[in-house]
Formats: sequence, structure tokens, C-alpha cells
Amino acid sequence: MKFIDEATIEVHAGNGGNGIVAFRREKFIPKGGPSGGDGGRGGSVIAIADRNINTLIDYRYARVHRARGGEHGQGSDRYGAAAEDIVLRMPVGTVITDAETDELIVDLSLDGQQATLAKGGRGGLGNLHFKSSTNRAPRQATKGTEGEHRRIRLELKVLADVGLLGLPNAGKSTLIAACSNARPKIADYPFTTLHPNLGVVRTGPAKSFVMADIPGLIEGAADGAGLGHQFLRHLQRTRLLLHIVDIFPPGAAVETASDIAHLVDTLAVQIRGLVAELKRYDATLARKPRWIVLNKTDLVSDALCADILAALKKKLRSRAAGYCVSGVSRAGCEELMQDIQRWLDAQRIAEVGSVQPDVRFQPEDDQHVG
Repeated sequence: MKFIDEATIEVHAGNGGNGIVAFRREKFIPKGGPSGGDGGRGGSVIAIADRNINTLIDYRYARVHRARGGEHGQGSDRYGAAAEDIVLRMPVGTVITDAETDELIVDLSLDGQQATLAKGGRGGLGNLHFKSSTNRAPRQATKGTEGEHRRIRLELKVLADVGLLGLPNAGKSTLIAACSNARPKIADYPFTTLHPNLGVVRTGPAKSFVMADIPGLIEGAADGAGLGHQFLRHLQRTRLLLHIVDIFPPGAAVETASDIAHLVDTLAVQIRGLVAELKRYDATLARKPRWIVLNKTDLVSDALCADILAALKKKLRSRAAGYCVSGVSRAGCEELMQDIQRWLDAQRIAEVGSVQPDVRFQPEDDQHVG
């Protein structure tokens, strides 16, 4: 199924039914009095978060959603029937805003959470409500009110604890496939990943976290290069970013000390370029904790990988955590996943104010890469 993470739709609530003027007309009851009933309530348009849905594709093609109007009142004290509400089921993580004013309507971050997008009109009053001791034959009735209608924008931001960030072909999809239950498409050409992939990483009998893989980001994405910034929104809810770096990019050599220095310079330029793209998209996203993860380390020795990582962190003047892993051989993956789990647990404990998080995994302001 095609992944759709944004759509614009129109929602129209139903109008309320009109109240009517009516009087009792029975054979043996002269001057029976007013009997006009009220109009029914118009149907509302309601959004509800459903964890069984993971895309907004239904709203890419069905752009207008109208609820029915309430029935008009009738004689003999009969009220008009209220119209049924329309329920729009959306993925958990959908942010709904008014397309005209950019006002946030609701953030559907919990399964089963619901919100009224357009409220149905109220039914009008029949003349039954206007009778009194001085007005025994009222001929007043009110019309139903108009239902709300608005143009809204839907934007899906996936819910994940950890996000993978990196250039195309850095091995992000291979890594998430090795560590989680996700099975993304993997191939040896750039931009194999065309939409976000979510995977659950299980680190113990009762411990797990969600990891998100997004399409590769390249320098110039803000100007439309590659797939642009359109998928970076899916990293905004994450707690931690893993900056996946190909330790041995095409054309690189590691035969001499000069080759290694040149490789470190190349990797530093790549990392700083992607960090600059994050800042251009969202400064808050750029301030999230980021760990350096050198991938494809099965192509070099463990000692050389450690030297490259140390030189790279020195070049970037970064104190962020750094790891050497291989998505193919899964070397180093278990240690990385366990450290992520401990860091996330420490963050959750710190948020409730019980104890301070473990300083080994607590990021500082100057620990951000670049």
C-alpha cells in the first residue's frame, strides 16, 4: 500500500432541522393547543485515532466528508430525528490543523483518542415551546442552526523512540532489519527507502522500544535535493537520533595514515552537512540528542574502526556517544540496542522526578554532533 503522510480535506457537519408550527386537530378536542415538535440535531464529523491504520491514503482520494442534516419537527409533538455522526478513523500520530488559520485542532497521539472536527447544527424549536398563559396559540418556531464546515490539513508524524538519520546507502534499512521486526526494502542503490519504516526492538522479556527509519537525507534537501525535507517530520517525536555513517564510502581508502585522515575529514563534512539540514528544517529537531554510529564495520578491522571513531569525534569536537556496528554481521548491534534501552529508561525515570538519569547516557547541550 502506498504510504501517504499528509492530506487536505473538507469536513461539513449537518444542519439542524427546523422546528414547526402545528396545532392539535382532533374531533373531540377543540382548541387542542400547539403541538409543533423540535428539529433534530445535525450530524457532526468526528476524528478518532486507530492504531490499526498507518497511512492517510484514504483521505488523499476522499477529500470531502459531509454529515447529514437533522430532520424537521412534525405535528403531534413529534421531534425530528437527529442525524448520525460521521467517524473518520486516522493513524495514531496524526496532527490536525485548520488549513485556513494554521490553528492546531488536535494531536491524535493516543489510540482511541477522538475529537470533533465539525459540530452539527442544533435543531430549531417548535411552537410547543412558546405556549404560555397569555399566548395559547403561538405561531413562532425557530430554524435549525447551520453545521460547522472547515478545511483541515492532516499530517502524520510517526510515534517512535529512536530515529535513524543518515545519507542514502548508509545502511539504515539493513540496521533496522537486523535489530527489529521491520523488513524494509534493501538494495545497493540510493533512495531505496521511499517511506518511513517502523520496527519494534525487543531488548528483554518486558522491555522494548520503537525505531523509525526514514529515507536518506542529503545536503541541499531544503532546496528540494533528493526527497527533500518531507519525511523529517517523522523524527520530531523521537527522543534520540542515531546518525548512521558509512565508515567506508565508495572511493575511500584506508591503506595509509593519510588515507585515514582524508576519510575522517570526508565523514566529518558529511555529518556537518546533515546537521545543517536539520537546523534549516527545525532548530528543535537539531537539538535532539544524536549518537554517532559507524556502520558497515565488517569491511575494516575492529582496531581501525575504533581509531576512525575516535578521530572523527575529535574532529567534530563531540562528546556524544559513538558506536561501531555492522548491520550485515550484526556486530555491535546488541550493545547499541541495550545502551539505547538504558538511556530511554533513564529518561522516563527522570521525567517523573524519581531519580536522576544515569550520567553515562545523559546527553549534554554540547554533546550534539557538529
